[in-house]
Amino acid sequence: MDILRSKAPLRISFAGGGTDVSPYPEERGGAVLNATIDKYAYATLYADPGHGEAKVHSLDFDVTAEYRAPHEMVYNGELDLVKAFLKHFHRSDRSMEIFLHSDAPPRTGLGGSSTLSVSLVTLFQRYLKLPMTTYEVAELAYKIERVDLGEPGGRQDQYAAAFGGFNFIEFTGNSTVVNPLRIDPEVSNELAYRLMLVYTGVTRYSGTIIENQTTAYKEGRSSTVQGLDDAKKLAFAMKKELLTGNLDAMGELLHEGWEAKKKFTEGVSNPAIDKFYATARGAGALGGKLTGAGGGGYLLLFCDFRRRQEVAKAVTSAGGHIVDFAFCLEGAQSWAVRPKAADGPN
Repeated sequence: MDILRSKAPLRISFAGGGTDVSPYPEERGGAVLNATIDKYAYATLYADPGHGEAKVHSLDFDVTAEYRAPHEMVYNGELDLVKAFLKHFHRSDRSMEIFLHSDAPPRTGLGGSSTLSVSLVTLFQRYLKLPMTTYEVAELAYKIERVDLGEPGGRQDQYAAAFGGFNFIEFTGNSTVVNPLRIDPEVSNELAYRLMLVYTGVTRYSGTIIENQTTAYKEGRSSTVQGLDDAKKLAFAMKKELLTGNLDAMGELLHEGWEAKKKFTEGVSNPAIDKFYATARGAGALGGKLTGAGGGGYLLLFCDFRRRQEVAKAVTSAGGHIVDFAFCLEGAQSWAVRPKAADGPN
């Protein structure tokens, strides 16, 4: 029995999110600045000779499903992402059992579904011994999720998870270029200390927000176009501040970026999130933003180090949950599980 496991890191986005969503990057060029953290999406595969059957366990949703053939994998809102990958990598001479889970709740803005997509590509790449570059892993994850399945969204999450580390990613025409950033350890350590990741307790379906943003952009809504243009400019500006270690300026740019993001479309923020953010700013946060498309999930705050504890108390009192994290410099990985250390399928 083949027993394989993979993991891919979740990411926090500093600037430019939304400019990676088509058709904006094809028409005007997009750019994002992000970094991966030590929270992961995991996938485990047991495989045996068989007839194409698949059993999938989603530990996050507490769901188990069995499929005897690809034609049974109908998109109905239950494990659709996994079905899309099973259809792509299906082998009629093997049976599979797959276990999935993530370190962060689903739909919280850390790129969870796309990170899981990368983890699945990495898993099947190892299983099928496919010669793929990191770019190809990221692009295939994007294709299956966005094209085959039709889930709305951009490209930054797949590339961040595949490459890992601090990256400035540019989207021009039909090409994506990942620029890995070499950040001085003193800068990255201080940045991690100054940042605070807060779970607001609100989950949301980002697809609706992204669809509204795309529609507004296609219609030429001036506030949306201006907001996206501003977000792209801020990504370039923030990259410069990060590389030079000017972290206070980076914190202030986070605030500017959040103001620009709220122009994208309705639903990016709401009165509860605005109040939560205002509370954090009043306690000593220089800036911050929701880490995903908006509406809820994780709020990334940049703190005045002298007032970090005040910010922590304020957001906790407001109902937030502070999540410890560290930056992760490695991208997606896979490995074989030693039989004596593995628990077999139930």
